Amino acid sequence: MADSGSMDVPEISAEWYRDVVNAAAGSPDPLRWFVGHATEWVLLLLGALLLVAALRRLSGGPHDRALALVAPVPTLLAYASSEWLKTVVDEDRPCRAVGRAIIAGTCPPPGDWSFPSNHATISGALAVTTLLLSRRLGLIALPLAVLAAFSRVFVGVHYPHDVAAGVLLGALFAALLTPLLARPTAEALRRRADRTTRPTSKLASRTRP
Repeated sequence: MADSGSMDVPEISAEWYRDVVNAAAGSPDPLRWFVGHATEWVLLLLGALLLVAALRRLSGGPHDRALALVAPVPTLLAYASSEWLKTVVDEDRPCRAVGRAIIAGTCPPPGDWSFPSNHATISGALAVTTLLLSRRLGLIALPLAVLAAFSRVFVGVHYPHDVAAGVLLGALFAALLTPLLARPTAEALRRRADRTTRPTSKLASRTRP
């Protein structure tokens, strides 16, 4: 185990980090530029896929509309959880602890902890939520989430176990909370629809000759 802040980093993760960062340093400039910018692009694309999946559900019944309405919540809660975990674990960034040259430009400042990766957490939550709303779009989102997570190791700011934990954390929040939150939301939509249709039904019965 390698020491990093208050957390012992698995040696295999540190070794994989060195291998990936060394490979990144020797890769062609266009590839380094692309991966260096890929995380933000992929997160925007994942957000767009989730939006499209949610909009398609809005035209359905109460359950479909409920899924669309609660879709952003698991990602927000997963992100908040990852931020909290960072303060608990206090794992230093590998770009300081391992000391390899990175292509991210600068290493995040001390106190900006490494475990788990926020970007990976968000990407995992977005991808799995999209999958729950649309199988076809979700199958596009899942590999994009893996790409976003890997890019954080490639640029040198996270260990592999940071991004793996982040993706799993985001995926877990999405898989558990999306259906859990959708049930009461769907029920509330049904009750609202019932309240709306009852006066109309009564008015129609009164106006019959």
